[in-house]
Amino acid sequence: MADVRFIQYPTCTTCRNAKQYLESQGLSLEIQHIVEQTPSKEELRSLVERSGLDIRKWFNTSGQKYRELGLKDKLKTLSEEEMLDLLASDGMLIKRPIIIRGNRVTIGFKQTEVDKVLQG
Repeated sequence: MADVRFIQYPTCTTCRNAKQYLESQGLSLEIQHIVEQTPSKEELRSLVERSGLDIRKWFNTSGQKYRELGLKDKLKTLSEEEMLDLLASDGMLIKRPIIIRGNRVTIGFKQTEVDKVLQG
């Protein structure tokens, strides 16, 4: 079994940097493509809860899809259920990478946050 579950978009620079960092720590990765295997609504609910982050932080705010859908303003009025539906509908809307180890989860790549997930 892999040390870390790593949900990524392969051409994403942040994902590549995070992957390189995790591998440099000697960790084995179970890699999941965020668009080809977008996490389900229930899985996202669990990941968001385990991350301790506000669900709005899970949106890829720099993504084209986010801008196309005008989500900056829409998110203010959506319920958590509606936000989970949106995230589960399109992997490109989800901030990445998602790094999971045991019950700990983080999104994006801030080395200090990743280290917290790795160390527990």
